[in-house]
Amino acid sequence: MPTSSDALRPMPRSLVLLLAVACALSVANVYYAQPLLDAIGREFAMDEAAVGVVITATQLGCALALLFVVPLGDLLDRRRLMIGQLLLLMLALVAVALSSHTPWLLTGMVALGLLGTAMTQGLLALSAALAAPGERGRVVGAAQGGVVIGLLLARTVAGLVADAWGWRAVYLVSALLAAVLSLVLLNRLPRRQLPAAQLSYWALLRSLYGLLATERVLRVRGMIALLMFAAISTFWTALVLPLSAPPHGLSHTAIGAFGLVGVLGVLMAARAGRWADTGYAQRTTGAGLVLLCLAWAPIALLDHSLWWLALGVLVLDVALQALHVTNQTMIFSISAEAHSRLVGAYMMFYAVGSGLGGIASTAVYAQAGWWGVCVLGAAISVAALLFWLATLPRSRVTPACTPSHPPAAAQCVAPQR
Repeated sequence: MPTSSDALRPMPRSLVLLLAVACALSVANVYYAQPLLDAIGREFAMDEAAVGVVITATQLGCALALLFVVPLGDLLDRRRLMIGQLLLLMLALVAVALSSHTPWLLTGMVALGLLGTAMTQGLLALSAALAAPGERGRVVGAAQGGVVIGLLLARTVAGLVADAWGWRAVYLVSALLAAVLSLVLLNRLPRRQLPAAQLSYWALLRSLYGLLATERVLRVRGMIALLMFAAISTFWTALVLPLSAPPHGLSHTAIGAFGLVGVLGVLMAARAGRWADTGYAQRTTGAGLVLLCLAWAPIALLDHSLWWLALGVLVLDVALQALHVTNQTMIFSISAEAHSRLVGAYMMFYAVGSGLGGIASTAVYAQAGWWGVCVLGAAISVAALLFWLATLPRSRVTPACTPSHPPAAAQCVAPQR
């Protein structure tokens, strides 16, 4: 079990980098399908309105992971848990690559959503648990930066591989990467045991709902995440449809490359974590939500110029990372012994929002085209901003990290401005 001196010792940069890379490779599995929807739809005879169910199946797996798997990180040895999840993830990736009927494809997508999410959120919780309180925002921001790189490169790599060898090869390549990652984590993850909850599995799950019922910060930040990810999923799920059709007719590689425009979101993830550490979480939230709303103006000009689309993607991803890292830094300050349950509860909102956004965007696109998708995304973004304003604390006094409030205290966070 880590000692108090361990808790205060800065995390080695090599370990922070490994956690970020592992997050990137894990989360990519949840997003590979987005630039491939047209190819998958053609092979499995799904029309534009129905193909969004592939994304929804993945998000169903995400929700199952958050409800039943992610909380296990507070109960079991996280190192063994992650290695086991990686082995199962390899099997799921191979199953999707070999699927020949729609039910098998959707079952495989559920499994990918479940295992990819369980790995990613488990790694984020581990990052928060291993970090000293004064560097938690920075470390979580770095790990979240890995998540950003993973979801951006997922679209780009998926496009490149699909154009070269077909969409099924994307999942075979990912299975190989998962095998390599399992060996690296087996050798590099700390062997020490982190504090474990003294609960049975079912009591652990019940306590997750207890956290939702009692922690207002978790509920508020979760609802912001639901609306934010619904807007993001609305954009990315539908994007492949107008870009792959005339007059653009872009390849999977070109469509996936748009994800790289948001690479600056990685820098924002780290910066937002530092701002949250120093007490500027609310200001960062407000700025992020305003950017989320403004991003839809250039995005709506896709038919006029792809440069406008690129600008919109950049603003959208910067907003996403500023909000997501700030949310996580705030909820991780609630309890050091419940990091896995906290991230599981928080990310349930993400899964619901992403699933609803994914299936709604393709249905709206089939009826109203790209303008309809943009109106939907902008409306969701404005709703998120209004919700935050309605729930903004009028006054809040939080103990700062001073000698009278030592850094090891779970309640010791910088006052939020």
